[in-house]
Parts: sequence; C-alpha cells; structure tokens
Amino acid sequence: MTSVRNSVKLIGRLGKDPEVKNFGNSQKASFSIATTDSYKNAKGEKVEDTQWHNVVIWGKLAEVAGQYLKKGAEVAVEGKLIHRVYETDKGEKRYITEINVNDLAMLGAKQK
Repeated sequence: MTSVRNSVKLIGRLGKDPEVKNFGNSQKASFSIATTDSYKNAKGEKVEDTQWHNVVIWGKLAEVAGQYLKKGAEVAVEGKLIHRVYETDKGEKRYITEINVNDLAMLGAKQK
C-alpha cells in the first residue's frame, strides 16, 4: 500500500500563474489552487465554501508547471503538507502551510 502518512490529494483551479524561480540546477514553482465544496445549510440554501491552498513544486515538474499552467487551469496535485515559520523584516512571526507536490496532472481543456 502506498503510504498514507502525510499524503494530500487535491483537485482545484489555479488562482494565478505559477511563479518560477531558478536555484542553480533546480527550479521551484509556486502558486495557489482553490477547492470549492457545496452543501445545504439548515434553511435548505446552497452554500459554497472555497478554500485556498499554497502549492510548491520542485525540479523538472516545476519547469513543466511554469511552462504550461496558467491562472484558472484545473489541476490535480499529490504531495505532502509542509509547515514553515519565518520572521518578517519587522520581527513578526509568520506561519505558512504548503503542499510540496510530487505528482501533478493537468485537467480540463487545453489552455490557449
């Protein structure tokens, strides 16, 4: 069985074009994806709940993401959650959770 420890699989749409950075022989692509669930509340009204997820991709897959993905594209990602803490220039602590992707599938119609 594939390990299910710290495993995340999501299908969503990109909120912006990937931001690609070069680090010597490697690349990093980062972007956010939105997932939307809908349900009926106590009054029977349909409610949509959209969650945003930070995504990071490394290596050759990052290059592919930067070349082919655009804002609004639908993707499936698989990876693991990474939690980071960093300090701003003003000394404030910031906390961030990202999905470190190891597999990516482009879904939907071909982007123009």
